[in-house]
Amino acid sequence: MKGSCPVREGASRWPDTEALTFAGRSWTYRTLDAEIGRWVAALQARGIGAGDRVALLSSNHASCVFLFFALGRLGALLAPLNARLTAAELAPLIEDISPRLTLALSSLKERLPGAEPLETWAESVREPSPTCEPLEDSAPRVVLFTSGTTGRPKGAVLTEGNFRASARCSAANLGAHPAPRWLGTLPLFHVGGLAMLTRCAYDGGCLLLHDRFDATAVNRAIDAEGATHASFVATTLERVLEDRQDRPLPESFRLALIGGGPVPTPLLERARAARLLALQTYGLTEACSQVTTERPSEADGRTAGPPLPGLSVRIVGPEGEVLGTGREGDIEVHGPTVMAGYLNRPEATREAFRDGWLRTRDVGMLDERGRLTVLSRRTDLILRGGENLYPMEIETVIAAHPAVQEVAVVGVADARWGEVPVAFVALRAGHAFPADLDGWCRRSLAGFKVPARFLAIDALPRNAMGKVERTVLRQRATNG
Repeated sequence: MKGSCPVREGASRWPDTEALTFAGRSWTYRTLDAEIGRWVAALQARGIGAGDRVALLSSNHASCVFLFFALGRLGALLAPLNARLTAAELAPLIEDISPRLTLALSSLKERLPGAEPLETWAESVREPSPTCEPLEDSAPRVVLFTSGTTGRPKGAVLTEGNFRASARCSAANLGAHPAPRWLGTLPLFHVGGLAMLTRCAYDGGCLLLHDRFDATAVNRAIDAEGATHASFVATTLERVLEDRQDRPLPESFRLALIGGGPVPTPLLERARAARLLALQTYGLTEACSQVTTERPSEADGRTAGPPLPGLSVRIVGPEGEVLGTGREGDIEVHGPTVMAGYLNRPEATREAFRDGWLRTRDVGMLDERGRLTVLSRRTDLILRGGENLYPMEIETVIAAHPAVQEVAVVGVADARWGEVPVAFVALRAGHAFPADLDGWCRRSLAGFKVPARFLAIDALPRNAMGKVERTVLRQRATNG
């Protein structure tokens, strides 16, 4: 099945509808179509065509949008790199990509030898190219590198069909909206940011693109710029509520997707008191963002929701046997959003699939309504005296304590039990380290799940993808 550029389709169907805003500027579908056409002409002038790869190092910028859709019209691939990576971390990724062209935001150029400045790259081109090749669903569109917390990062290849299906499945869950306006604070080098960009285009919506997350700017977009949808994690959701001092959101704002793990119940209640419907989700790069999401009409914050319409999730045991309701096991995903494979890694690609199902390496269970509870990322699992402990379960309880800002639980070697959980706790401003954390946990958790130690930390260490560096915490707990 083939599809054409959604911006070109939008320029034909609703030319004067706003499609993109960034840094005080605005583009309708007609003007965005023309701008993308200029970038197509600039790429053609450099000989970029079907199958070529273009590496990009940039924080959020309107030029990233132009480049993404222009490459799609030529059948070329975008390889967006994490703007927080160092030159040493970027070098092996560039080697994997073997790009025909490398672009970087001017302020980041020094990290990528030979990179050309993104902001001014297409400036000299005046006439847009009419080229807009329809793409097969199987056509590769993007190479996104996973975080690589264990071993070298792998480049997941996502196709045109993956992005179209992700937008279609998400829309089927969230419900129709005549003109969605998505707050674009997620980076466009993450799958969540790109999925949001393409979702807007396929739905005839507008992306309110921000160069970074800023709670005041987010609230301005919600209150004065008509934002209808957003994506947050627990910490950014809380910052938005704090900045607006819990003032109710306007009725024009519909809902927010919440990624990055479970949200403490008190924070969900606080959000709903402010008329902010927060839907918990589970997703991953290899499945083009969302896999499961709470239904808007059934959201209770207790799970990550059922699979999006059109996707399937199953829980399997050690030998690949499918497990029933309430059984803990490995999460596997099937459907049109699942990646084509890993770039230049045939063995890793084979290992990532079982009978056509994506093996996420995460641990979870399904309830009687088909809703997923994510218990642990596979590498985070703690084995204490033969019992599996899931950090996420323990963290959810601790994070609900009024003094706790954020928490991470890791397993540390123990002579008696093999491993025991240790909790690293960052406090809210103005709070002393609480003496009752052990008792707080025991009210909700079995004794063997309660951390052996609670250690204070100013802030959790995170890698360039924003994920907690649990190896650093394990070393600190072991040495301290």
